[in-house]
Amino acid sequence: MSRLEAYEQVVGHQEIERLRQLARGLAGKRVVHVNSTRVGGGVAEILSWMVPLMKELGIDAHWEVIQGPPEFYRVTKAIHNNLQGLPVPLTDKDLELHKAVNEENAARLDLEADVVIVHDPQPVFLPVYTKSTRVGRWVWRCHVDASRPTRRVWKHLEEAINQYDAAIFHMAAFTRPLRCPMFLIPPSIDPLSDKNRPLPENERLEILEQLGVDHDRPLLVQVSRFDRFKDPVGVIQAYRLIKPYYPDIQLVLAGGPADDDPEGPEVLRQVMDHAGADRDIRVLMLPPDSHVQINALQRSATIVLQKSIREGFGLTVTEALWKGKPVIGGACGGITLQVHDYHTGFLVYSVEGAAYRIRYLLRYTDKRQRMGRLGHEFVREHFLLTRHLRDYLIMLLLVERKDVARLPSAFAA
Repeated sequence: MSRLEAYEQVVGHQEIERLRQLARGLAGKRVVHVNSTRVGGGVAEILSWMVPLMKELGIDAHWEVIQGPPEFYRVTKAIHNNLQGLPVPLTDKDLELHKAVNEENAARLDLEADVVIVHDPQPVFLPVYTKSTRVGRWVWRCHVDASRPTRRVWKHLEEAINQYDAAIFHMAAFTRPLRCPMFLIPPSIDPLSDKNRPLPENERLEILEQLGVDHDRPLLVQVSRFDRFKDPVGVIQAYRLIKPYYPDIQLVLAGGPADDDPEGPEVLRQVMDHAGADRDIRVLMLPPDSHVQINALQRSATIVLQKSIREGFGLTVTEALWKGKPVIGGACGGITLQVHDYHTGFLVYSVEGAAYRIRYLLRYTDKRQRMGRLGHEFVREHFLLTRHLRDYLIMLLLVERKDVARLPSAFAA
């Protein structure tokens, strides 16, 4: 059975046939995706399934990863923070390093293609340093909230973004005024991956035991990189506010390393300091391939949290909803597309708000179960990989047109 045929069990035959019909117009076209890491984070996970599925549909799809020294990733992390509105100092030398590493990679990478899709700010300058004859079309895929960047960093990035033929954002609120057409394509999850497939009960319980989690007690879970924007310290504070009322409650903060995020170890240390000697808080730094362990934690959770203060989309929210769990999420970014108050969970703005909603959901089991059912169906309809791939195929067909410049801005809106 092919991968596409396997997905028919989840989304139906008609959806798979629609993908095949769209892909016929792209048969043999070479499409290259470029990002900054093969492990860690939602972009790498998306590309790990998107590239093989494009190949199965007859598209000559490839995945390239830029390389740079540790200092480059420190700079690009600072650029990422500035792009999301957090001022982090950057020198002229830092910005020149960003360009220089892109220039080196433009010469090293195999970018000859009909369309090159560049993901996020790290490789954004590739079209500036690539011979125009090697690439048909350039598309920039922004996975973060770029609506309020610091002026200096946006001016730096805009120099490169103006070289693109199109740009993709998760949602309209993330966009910036650009010269090129813009598409709105939310990301998605793979329902058949190890992270999201159904787990046999004995396997789930065995994993919990290995991780030191008591399956008989209420469990709060947040799965995310150890990043300040994910506010893991705020999650611990919310847990402590409700602990006196629910002394049996447990908290798990699970994350993993990302090659392009040098701040992770420092944030992890801060989280460990705040957790202290509390035996009911488990802080887990999991290897990048711990997909089944994350699956077990999310399926075992009484409530899943994603208390971000800035967020690109929040695929951990999507994963939890797919598993029938109510989610308490920070009212930011793509979380607002997924969490709807009293339907799939609750949006919160503070530690106190998170604690209040945790107490509410712990009290009302029937409401948790109803939210779980609604969340599962909501993800099935909107945030599975087949819809995501369909949007990409439509985008590629439009970008391949010779008159792409005349497409309206924010076309998909």
